[in-house]
Amino acid sequence: MPKLTSQQHEQYQEKGFIAPIDVLTKAEAEEVKNEIEFIEKKWPNELNGLGRNYVHLISPIFDKVVHNSKILDAVESIIGKNILACGTTLFIKNPDEKGFVSFHQDAKYIGLEPHNWVTAWIAITDTNEKNGCMRMWTGTHKNDLKNHIEKFDNNEGNLLTRGQTVENVPLEETEPVILKAGQMSLHHPRIVHGSGVNLSKERRIGFVIQSYIGSNVTQVLGKMYVQQARGEDSFNYHEHVARPKVTMGQNDNNVRKIANEELSKIFYKDLNNKGKF
Repeated sequence: MPKLTSQQHEQYQEKGFIAPIDVLTKAEAEEVKNEIEFIEKKWPNELNGLGRNYVHLISPIFDKVVHNSKILDAVESIIGKNILACGTTLFIKNPDEKGFVSFHQDAKYIGLEPHNWVTAWIAITDTNEKNGCMRMWTGTHKNDLKNHIEKFDNNEGNLLTRGQTVENVPLEETEPVILKAGQMSLHHPRIVHGSGVNLSKERRIGFVIQSYIGSNVTQVLGKMYVQQARGEDSFNYHEHVARPKVTMGQNDNNVRKIANEELSKIFYKDLNNKGKF
């Protein structure tokens, strides 16, 4: 796909997100799904809890998604040509579980400043209102960060680290982000968004680059591990890591574990209480 059109730019500026954007073929989305299932079978629990993060560091197939030129063309239209990939997360909702994501803002806890960054949410399976697609509270990116209530494990099923929640979100002002497998949405760091429980009989899988950042973005709460996705990094604020050549290589997995430990420190900075993610 070419860079974003003027209409898409206008949507991003006005609403705080863009969707849908075609980025992966059905075969490519299926390849990612198969890789997830392969890792789950051969290395049980490696993608659970904190292990759902930085997955692009342990699989060439996941890594290929992060460096996909169609995705990067769209991202470049928003944050510029010098792009760092600083994290990935698998958001998987099984039909027999109560997993949901409370309404929140990404920028509240991640410590990336300035907000010259964007989150790419890629549907590996079809995502719709029945199976718990995202909902965006349009226009909220234009304002300051809102207060979040931290519910931790008292909020059963919440897939967020602290159970962080923006309360009293007017659902009539939110829009569902309905995507086919292989399609992507891009959303602003400050937009309020969340997603409901999967009420279907099929697994819902989202592969999220969280996030693509401009090289001028620093981490004010801790340390981030990044890859150069496009352009150059003249600031060198972050730790650069290599791209994986095999699935679950020992050195790659060791790097991922260190990166996840640092990410956990960021998510739970100045707290004694911790969630399972």
